[in-house]
Amino acid sequence: MAASIELDYRIAFDQAPIGLILSRERQIVDCNREVLAIFGAHREQLIGRSFEVLYPTADEFQRTGERIVASLDAKGRYADERVMKRVDGPARGELFWCHVSGRALDPKAPHAAGIWAFEDLSARRKLKVEFTAREREIAALLIEGLTSKQIGKQLGISPRTVDVYRARLMRKVGAATTPELVNKLLSG
Repeated sequence: MAASIELDYRIAFDQAPIGLILSRERQIVDCNREVLAIFGAHREQLIGRSFEVLYPTADEFQRTGERIVASLDAKGRYADERVMKRVDGPARGELFWCHVSGRALDPKAPHAAGIWAFEDLSARRKLKVEFTAREREIAALLIEGLTSKQIGKQLGISPRTVDVYRARLMRKVGAATTPELVNKLLSG
């Protein structure tokens, strides 16, 4: 009986309609078919590799890891929307918006082991403008509804610096107000 239950769990994992990754110390231990489709990758390109391969830059990988540690809730949960990078295939290197949520199995050791879900948002949110790594990070936090002060605290920069980046983002997308900026970021 136990073998059939294991098989059922494996099928559920592989066939889930959302991308799933099991991790240890920010290394990909296992992933399902949907993750492979989202990132245009083959299993051997991801299993045993660092999550860094899925990020536009090493800097964004590092800062996101720090943000996860600082933002976990009491149950070890975390969620955000961020720009990620396709690994291979016809869209290799393409940047796209992705909703990421997950749980650290031990909230006191956030990167020790976790399960992470990935949803490709590119069908409804396109990247039409080139943003820097920091602009992408600030855009993601603005979408979450954070203020300049909250963003600055999370990123370890001054609220004034956040305002400078927000102004750059507004200029790039042609927005006159922060709500218009967020709306344009959400609609692509």
